[in-house]
Amino acid sequence: MTAHGFLLFDTAIGRCGIAWGARGVALLQLPEGREEGTRARLLQRMPGALEAPPPPDVQRAIDGIAALLRGEASDLSGVALDMERVPPFHRRVYEVARTIPPGATLTYGDIAARLGSIGSARAVGQALGRNPFAILVPCHRVLAAGGKVGGFSADGGVTTKLRLLEIERARPAGAPRADGGAAGAPRADGGGAFGFDPAAAVERLRASDAALGRLIDRVGPFGMRLDRTSSLFLALAESIVYQQLTGKAAATIFARVRALFPRAHEGFTPEQLLRASDEELRAAGLSRAKLLSLRDLARRTQDGELPTLAEVHGMEDEAIVERLTQVRGIGRWTAEMLLMFRLGRPDVLPVDDYGIRKGFAIAFKQRELPGRKDLERRGARWRPYRTVASWYLWRAVDLARGDGPRAPAAAGAPRDRA
Repeated sequence: MTAHGFLLFDTAIGRCGIAWGARGVALLQLPEGREEGTRARLLQRMPGALEAPPPPDVQRAIDGIAALLRGEASDLSGVALDMERVPPFHRRVYEVARTIPPGATLTYGDIAARLGSIGSARAVGQALGRNPFAILVPCHRVLAAGGKVGGFSADGGVTTKLRLLEIERARPAGAPRADGGAAGAPRADGGGAFGFDPAAAVERLRASDAALGRLIDRVGPFGMRLDRTSSLFLALAESIVYQQLTGKAAATIFARVRALFPRAHEGFTPEQLLRASDEELRAAGLSRAKLLSLRDLARRTQDGELPTLAEVHGMEDEAIVERLTQVRGIGRWTAEMLLMFRLGRPDVLPVDDYGIRKGFAIAFKQRELPGRKDLERRGARWRPYRTVASWYLWRAVDLARGDGPRAPAAAGAPRDRA
């Protein structure tokens, strides 16, 4: 048997594994829950593989995979694959799947037809379910009949499949991104996707508050990332599902809800949600309260009571909060998170957020958590960049715990209940 080498490498979706032999890449392992799990799963599938530096062609494949998972244009169709252990029918399926470009999809039936084997859609699905070359053979771009998302054998299942499709959904090569950047440019991490200059905001904060400036020095560069959305309805629906849940549990439930509808990677509409039965939605994992909140959101969106995404961009912050909090299950905190992390508004200070209050106490060396008025009074110094100040206060909690940067809720922030 050919000796294989392997390596674990970092990507935007976690630490992946790759194994190779004399003929090319023999295995691409998507992340498991932890690095140890990824390594163990790779070695289970590729026994005897030895950790080693990759040869140049494999390193180019690694670089291309990492670029693709950052949302950049990356053509992986020319990466050599070692199919020594792959059955002939599976090889033919994989060859067709490799022709699907990022942002496009086929169904299992489409691939069967292209193989000249109409009626073998189930066999195509089984071949893709055993695909050892995830990403390189992009089985995530293959959907079930009717545009339903279908299965996915990697860790995270449908959630992972939808995430991969979302990363690639954005655009053809060279087209502008929804967040305002060019294809191939880094996603929002303090760059031009914001409606303000982050570097200028940080310097303004340093000058206005010496204690906050010391926190900024400890944390380092502003690294907040925006999560752009194509639909205000979808962004709010996701927020409702995520309330009071861990990120992993919420992602699983939201993926199940989306999988109920055709072309799940593109999201669902208010009309589709209203047509779905309570039984279907509850079976996806929604609580009764969240089901009622989602239906209220869908009805209000359908009836024109909520602004469109285009209209929101022309509205003041408080006007947005007032309109959104009319929806069952959406409170001020959820609206403020949307302002900050979806719309990139520069001057939001969630004074009721536990993580903000805790970070303030840490940064300003106070034994007690500050009250709303104390935060508002100090926060007046930080205008018009209170969003940036808030991000640094969340990071203060992470530093105190010895953690890396986390999402606000991980710092103890309360979520609106639905």
